[in-house]
Amino acid sequence: MQASSVSFVFALAVLLWLALRLWLAVRQAGHVARHRGTVPTLFAGTVPLAAHRRAADYTVAKLRLGMISMAWGAAVLIGWTLLGGLDALNAVLREALQPRLGDMGYQLALLAAFTLVSALLELPLDAYGTFVLEQRFGFNRVTPALFVADLLRGALLAAVIGLPLAALVLWIMAAAGALWWVWAWVAWVGFHLVLLVVYPTLIAPLFNRFEPLQDEALAERVSALLQRCGFAAKGLFVMDGSRRSAHGNAYFTGLGAARRVVFFDTLLARLSPGEVEAVLAHELGHFKHRHVLLRMVAIFAFSLVALAALGWLAGQSGFYAGLGVAPNLAAPNDALALLLFGLALPPFMFVLAPLGAMLSRRHEFEADAYACAQADGRDLCRALLKLHEDNASTLTPDPLYARFYYSHPPAVERLTALAAHAAPERPVAGLGARA
Repeated sequence: MQASSVSFVFALAVLLWLALRLWLAVRQAGHVARHRGTVPTLFAGTVPLAAHRRAADYTVAKLRLGMISMAWGAAVLIGWTLLGGLDALNAVLREALQPRLGDMGYQLALLAAFTLVSALLELPLDAYGTFVLEQRFGFNRVTPALFVADLLRGALLAAVIGLPLAALVLWIMAAAGALWWVWAWVAWVGFHLVLLVVYPTLIAPLFNRFEPLQDEALAERVSALLQRCGFAAKGLFVMDGSRRSAHGNAYFTGLGAARRVVFFDTLLARLSPGEVEAVLAHELGHFKHRHVLLRMVAIFAFSLVALAALGWLAGQSGFYAGLGVAPNLAAPNDALALLLFGLALPPFMFVLAPLGAMLSRRHEFEADAYACAQADGRDLCRALLKLHEDNASTLTPDPLYARFYYSHPPAVERLTALAAHAAPERPVAGLGARA
């Protein structure tokens, strides 16, 4: 593997990756802006023009910030690799820390320092998105104090959980021979499964408050739905999502007996009991069709392939030199290999995004159909319309952009399909008569 060839291929991949994402974003912004002045016919009697324009403005504003973030991210990526940023950071830490902390200590310090510097480089855009863009459209409820507290809690959590896992992987890389990647994969899968079990009770409460659902009538209705669908949950909880954002959501969390049903307080404040039931039935549809299990299996399979590739690349000197790093033959390069692989992978994997999005949209249609069988599909239509309006989601995305990125079907496609499921003889207001 020649270093010059690696450098050329990587630089070309980054440029194509950036160009494609920018082109798609420009298409989306232009398409949304052109349709800003007219509500789509399907929603003409349901969605106010003011809400439609607000969604268009919000979408375009996010896209513009996203394009800046893309360009900045590509520049940072080149800086870390071809311009020698990671090599310089590694040289400084190796000289200063390896004699005192040993190989393991120096490598953990390198991983931690890279993570910290990367977070600081992303911080200005994150802060702008929260305090300027989200604030402008009325979504942000995060105070500067809470923003800083979340950063500190996240950093502490990353250190408590991430450093031991990194130490284990580095130890496996050094001790397990040529097939270290197999054992590293086993460790990663085990860690992921344990995290799913402990996340609801140990990690999530560090960032939000969770209280049992107090609305007895709604709790009975939800419990009946869970029983009807054969789904066991450890509890029904309300999360203080309004503490940070006006966006609403509902989700399942946990694994096995630790599974919980969680509602954002903003969701309960906006939807009727029937609409809440329909949204939950949709989420249950994902479990009924084993979508969650399929996604986990896909993630685990991909991670095994990725680690196998890293297992080969880590032994190639051209891999390091081609990405701007001079490996030190007198010191372990395992942390460098992990970082370089993580940096180099996204530009090459981006082309798989449409496939993942397509499968996800198919799953959403299946979950919608299940929800219509277990609850009132008209309630789900109304709930989705409310959520689209509350979250300022555009009703007029660029078709190509949607095919490339959207994990959920565009509103027109989704609600048209739902109207067909939701008792056609009793059409949803503004939808069924036209569907």
